[in-house]
Amino acid sequence: MKWGLWAHVFWYVVANVAQVIVWWLVTPDIFFWPLWSILGWGIGLIAHIWAVRVALRPRTA
Repeated sequence: MKWGLWAHVFWYVVANVAQVIVWWLVTPDIFFWPLWSILGWGIGLIAHIWAVRVALRPRTA
């Protein structure tokens, strides 16, 4: 579970940094369009983090 989360975080950072670099090199004077990917994928990443934390939480009876 944790490896899947770390892979998700790694690819989130790599993909979004790449998009920001492309934006900066090609269209810096236009709206910051990587924002939509950062926010949308970020919501999914937060849900993934939450799910892993809940699954790994010790159960008390």
